[in-house]
Amino acid sequence: MQAWRVHRNGEPGEVMRLEETDRPTPGDGQVLVEVRAANVNFPDALLCRGQYQVRPPLPFTPGVEVCGTTGDGRRVLATPALPHGGFADYVVADEAALLPAPDALDDAEAAALHIGYQTGWFGLHRRARLQPGETLLVHAAAGGVGSAAVQLGRAAGAKVIGVVGGPEKAAVARELGCDLVIDRRSEDIVAAVKEATGGRGADVVYDPVGGDAYAKSAKCVAFEGRILVVGFASGVIPAPGLNHALVKNYSVVGLHWGLYNTKDPAAVRACHDELTKLAEQGTVKPLVSERVAMAGAADAVQRVADGTSTGRIVVLPGGAR
Repeated sequence: MQAWRVHRNGEPGEVMRLEETDRPTPGDGQVLVEVRAANVNFPDALLCRGQYQVRPPLPFTPGVEVCGTTGDGRRVLATPALPHGGFADYVVADEAALLPAPDALDDAEAAALHIGYQTGWFGLHRRARLQPGETLLVHAAAGGVGSAAVQLGRAAGAKVIGVVGGPEKAAVARELGCDLVIDRRSEDIVAAVKEATGGRGADVVYDPVGGDAYAKSAKCVAFEGRILVVGFASGVIPAPGLNHALVKNYSVVGLHWGLYNTKDPAAVRACHDELTKLAEQGTVKPLVSERVAMAGAADAVQRVADGTSTGRIVVLPGGAR
């Protein structure tokens, strides 16, 4: 089969190579899945760089979520068992963790419904306890993770403010349904949020960026607000002043979605059921900006790493719809 493999750590565009290799062999409790669509995630870039919390042995194939078919014909969502990641014709995955792909979504959309939307749902509902009528501030609102949070925030009845970088991404965020879009390159985030909320600030902040985004969030979070720490796409891990959280009476809430797979797998399945219903209703629909052939995977991962993409880029090894 064909698979993109990484033999040394570095930038995705430099270290990913498309090679012919053997199909992976399922172990106990695992199943072989033919990949129909593999969604590109920022962690794929971190894997290539050797900066992810999991460091698979070299060589490995990146790709952390796919939509595919099992040998018995089931169409499923899967998180491949590294080092045999999703940018390949076949992957192996734990049978117990397979989720049925929603019929309302095509392969590319279904591949993009999994980690980003699960992260958004658990973050907004389980960790931040977002309530109808509250104001949700989403950083990187036009990106893969941010766009999911925007849709889920709207589904929860929140007023959604999206922060983006540049007019192209601002247009995408408006199309997603943000009530207000702030271009961080030309506008003052803190002033704009306070003006939009009558000085109160944002009740919940969804931050997959870190760095300066977190610093701005702390300045415009509301009384009893929650800053949800999702990731550090900026490459800068903030060091929050806890005295500031004390004085302003807000919470800093962490989210590592992967822990739910081991700590509470039933909650993951219940979340997927809810996401499937929202997809069937048309309330959420992954924003797939590009569908690229297998040969374009390395370039796609590099563009996600560089922050130049919008929505989701999905790799289609073949046979996808």
